Amino acid sequence: MQKRLLFTLIVCFTLSIISAQKPKTPSSSEIYESIQKLNVLGSVLYVAAHPDDENTRLIAYMANHVKARTAYLSLTRGDGGQNLIGPEIRELLGVIRTQELLAARRVDGGEQLFTRANDFGYSKHPDETLEIWDRDKVLSDVVLAIRKFKPDVIINRFDHRRAGRTHGHHTTSAMLSMEAFDLANDKSAYPELLKDTGVWQPKRLFYNTSWWRYGSREAFDKIDKTNMIALDIGTYYPLKGMSNNELASIASSQHLCQGFGRVSTRGSQEEYIEFLKGEPLDGASDVFDGIDTSWNRVKGGKAIGDILNAVENNFNFKNPSVHISDLLKAYKLLQQIDNEHWKALKTKELKAIIEMCAGLYLEASANTNWATAGEMVNISLEVLNRSELPITLVSIDNISNMSISKNIALDNNTRFTFKEVLKIADDAKPTTPYWLNKKGTLGMYQVDDKSLIGKPETPRAYTVNFNVLIENTPITFTKPVIQRFSKPDKGELYRPFEITPEASAKIKEKVIIFNNNQQHDITVVVNAGRDNLEGDVEVCHPDGWQVYPKKQKVAITHKGEDQTLVFTVIPPENESEGFISPIVHIGDNDYTKELIEIDYDHIPFQTVLLPSESKVVRLDIQKQGENIGYIQGAGDVVPESLEQIGYNVRVLTLDDIDPETLSRFDAIVVGIRAYNTLDDIEFKQQQLFDFVANGGNMIVQYSTSYRLKTDKLAPFDLKISRDRVTDETAEVRFLNPDHEVLNFPNKITQNDFEGWTQERGLYFANSWGSEFTPILSMNDKGETPKEGSLLVAKHGKGYYMYTGLSFFREFPAGVSGAYRLFANMLSLGKDEIKASLKLED
Repeated sequence: MQKRLLFTLIVCFTLSIISAQKPKTPSSSEIYESIQKLNVLGSVLYVAAHPDDENTRLIAYMANHVKARTAYLSLTRGDGGQNLIGPEIRELLGVIRTQELLAARRVDGGEQLFTRANDFGYSKHPDETLEIWDRDKVLSDVVLAIRKFKPDVIINRFDHRRAGRTHGHHTTSAMLSMEAFDLANDKSAYPELLKDTGVWQPKRLFYNTSWWRYGSREAFDKIDKTNMIALDIGTYYPLKGMSNNELASIASSQHLCQGFGRVSTRGSQEEYIEFLKGEPLDGASDVFDGIDTSWNRVKGGKAIGDILNAVENNFNFKNPSVHISDLLKAYKLLQQIDNEHWKALKTKELKAIIEMCAGLYLEASANTNWATAGEMVNISLEVLNRSELPITLVSIDNISNMSISKNIALDNNTRFTFKEVLKIADDAKPTTPYWLNKKGTLGMYQVDDKSLIGKPETPRAYTVNFNVLIENTPITFTKPVIQRFSKPDKGELYRPFEITPEASAKIKEKVIIFNNNQQHDITVVVNAGRDNLEGDVEVCHPDGWQVYPKKQKVAITHKGEDQTLVFTVIPPENESEGFISPIVHIGDNDYTKELIEIDYDHIPFQTVLLPSESKVVRLDIQKQGENIGYIQGAGDVVPESLEQIGYNVRVLTLDDIDPETLSRFDAIVVGIRAYNTLDDIEFKQQQLFDFVANGGNMIVQYSTSYRLKTDKLAPFDLKISRDRVTDETAEVRFLNPDHEVLNFPNKITQNDFEGWTQERGLYFANSWGSEFTPILSMNDKGETPKEGSLLVAKHGKGYYMYTGLSFFREFPAGVSGAYRLFANMLSLGKDEIKASLKLED
């Protein structure tokens, strides 16, 4: 019964997230909770490094129990992680994780902020992190976040005193927060930010500690906690019908690409925060002790508070509209206070509450979810007052820079609809995540528009203002243009309205491998952003390469349609690599970007524009064997990559695994994290081991050491650790240089480990049986050698291999050495089989 209840709750939240653009239609209890928050003038900023680092239990507690304005500052967008739900990595993964954070905040009630720091992958020490991040820029972004958000309290997720003992990004986030705590109130620090923010001094800084910081619960129980505050974050919310820790579990479960879907917990649960700096606690058990969080905090606020507290204390759940007259009185008084920070925040909250109490439904829906510069778009406007209050729709503006007079009395529950035409500006910029507009560095995004720094996503370019008169008080409600539509199998859906270029193009293959000097046909897909698109297309290429024909005509009649063009790429005689990219010439304009759509049910639909380019690699690569079975794990493009070098690859489900099916393959490759994600894989292990014994090769790519689905990963003893080498340039030493895997059919040299990206590998083995032969040794600076990145064991007639080398990153980057080494692994022993077959003949 409890599981069914949780499932229902998750479904409800998921549906609200899928329809994230839908105008709010809250219940009375939600309106009441909004009024409770309206009467709290306190704020908390939670600081960490990545999506999923945040403690949703504490964020939910501060936002829903304390009722404080609460935000999570994630220094990065998580680009460097792995993706358990699809093939997107790097920039596209960062877009997904950004939206998952926003989905989590919609559940737990927090807000979301970022810096320009780019998640370049795992880092073992803050010194390394700050060598790659631009320390001054990231610190300035943290200062900016504090000055803009103006938190009374800051809570760090990580301990600034643990350099080198956890992820370098983690410790760095705490270190920069500690420093920014003081700099935010220093006029000489980043004075260029002061014009828009002024200075700000938070009152207290805490560290969100726990027993794991001390190694065990027993050790934690023994420490002196006089400098800590204990919070029971298991509090129950009758208005929500769930506890805080249940709410937090649902919020955390939005991080699906990281496999954070989880069951909920309930009941009393303690959370600890350790005081670090600021105004002393002096034994207080309240983070806001000594901080006035009432309306008395602002000059002129008492009168506002008297009105709003009375509304809260006498709230009418059956008919919230009876409070609108008092809410309007408070609204007018609020416009007269001098504190611009709280005026802006509370005006926004109060307007939303007035709108909710009146049951106002205001919507601007386009007949499409995308348009191009200069295009005319049909907009359907819907206005509905579901209260007895006298409300007049005075006008609608911001449509094609016009104000459209209406002066319509909105009678109770009478729906008014209007048709208007939105003219997209001729110079309208395409909608895309702002931090990806310019090419950044390994450690930093480049953001030229300083007003965007810190924002979670690109602000909507087109909105509509509904100007209404409520009891003779003028109020403007602004709504983004969206598209509302339906699908027979999903019902009513909402999508954000985007601006796209009139043309975009992509090459289907992101990496194209040439095993020899034979030419290869590529397909360029051109997409039309408008009707009657005409122009021509060419493909830029590196010196020494040739593309035929030079140009081709493109003519597309209807918006949204594609045209596929075939070009022939001729590689040079010798080994070479570079990038090819399509250019679409339309009149005087050139288009070089690819339009990428990201469509998952748990986040809003996303469009991303990235430079359209594919890596071409001319290399001499030999291989043995033809047919590969691939057991997909968390998601990668390894199967497609192996097809690039001439293998026939079939992706297998667990149901496909049986002796007859396995007998058709030369090798079976197990995808990344398969032993973390495939529940029943343990029941197929013996059949896979038998396949190896009968002469097949089995390559197992890394799984994390946590939550393995089976303890029997190999036919012999094998233990996975958390060992990794994050320096992609770390020296690679050959432990067994004469081993076949380094010599046949391709001679592997140090050159094959040049150009690796993000890391050498992760989750290496650290304990194995004598049947295994370690092939490589490597380590990060100052660490002991790690020899578990590639292990090979003979088993019967075949070979079992475990590898933590990050092939899943190197293949999409077109790293030729990774292809050559993997081909050797697939080919291992195949010459012996061929020789034995000849002897039998």
